[in-house]
Parts: sequence; C-alpha cells; structure tokens
Amino acid sequence: MIILIGSQKGGCGKSTTAVNIAAELARQGHDVILVDSDRQGTAANWIADRNAITDIPTIHCIQKFDNIRDTLLDLDKRYEYVVVDTAGRDSRELRTGMTSADILLVPFRPSQPDLDTLPRLTEIMTEAKDLNPKLKAIAMLTLAPTNPIINEVQEAKEYLKDFPELDMMSTVVRDRKVYRDCMSEGRGVVEMENPKAKAEIQCLVKELLTW
Repeated sequence: MIILIGSQKGGCGKSTTAVNIAAELARQGHDVILVDSDRQGTAANWIADRNAITDIPTIHCIQKFDNIRDTLLDLDKRYEYVVVDTAGRDSRELRTGMTSADILLVPFRPSQPDLDTLPRLTEIMTEAKDLNPKLKAIAMLTLAPTNPIINEVQEAKEYLKDFPELDMMSTVVRDRKVYRDCMSEGRGVVEMENPKAKAEIQCLVKELLTW
C-alpha cells in the first residue's frame, strides 16, 4: 500500500505525520519504507537519527525527487507499506505520487490559510484520478488546539463539507510538544512516554487502514 502525505502548504505537519505513521506501522511488525521526496530532507534526517538507536524497529528510507511514480510502484511490490513525504507545495513529486498512491492523506491545520489551499488541491487530485482511479483522498486535521473551548476543529470540518472529493478522518492530531520532540530524536510518539499522542497516532493508523 502506498500512502502519500501531501499538501500545497508548508507547516501543516506533513513530515511529522509521515514519520509517525511509519513508526506505528513498524511497531506493529510491518515491513515499511519511508520515501522522502521533499528536498528539505526532514524525514531522511529523522531516519538518520533513528538508525543510531538499537531498541526500536527498523524503517527503511530512500530519497527520491522529480517523477516518483515508477519508484513508488516498484517499492510497493517489495514492502507492505510505502509512506511518502512530499514538499508543502504543488510539486512534481506530489503530482506524480498521486498517480501511483492508494491513499492521499492531506494534513491541514484548522486555519484559513490552510483551508484556502483545498480548492486547488482538489483540482490536482481530480486530474490524478483520471490516471489512477483507485486513489482515495482523505483530509486530516493536525496541530489542532488542545483547548476544548476553541471550536476551530468543528469550523474546519464544516468547511470541508464543500469538498466532497475529500473524505475526512475522524481522528484529530492535536498540537503537542511531543510531536516536535520526536522529530529530533528519531522516534515516533508511539515509542515515547506520552499516552495521548500515542493514542492519537494509533487511532490515526487504525482508521487509515480501514479506507
């Protein structure tokens, strides 16, 4: 299965989402490869830190840029799960990745600038589906406020109803410090001591694999 994490905007937690999905799948015993197609190399740097740790499952990783379609299809034959991190913009990697992926997971923050990117993204996604009819596009809220009084999450969910091309994850990933910490430690939050974040990622992966 190819899971492509993509968005047209940076700062919405794509790399954090990608590495944490990969970490949870590896924790479950699956054979996982992480493909870093963002030239910033955030996911690849995380893997480099992870490779220095001996008590956690191995996650394979490659970096691949430009047209990634054939690479993803080849990896899909050799690994149970291919998790792809793309740049936060309309890139060649995002477009070619969509033509091979099983799932496009679109992280977005409950903020107007993030929501404003959705119309163009759905256009690109519709074009990709002409070449890849099996593609399922799913939006997920990230970096959501932990304060239950703030109703940004519900407002964002209401806005998303205008985009029937995008399904909506019921799992919401909150803005927690542990997500920033894990990026510098080479671990997923499921391998750290934060029950709430761990539960979020485990729920996210469980829900993702039911689509």
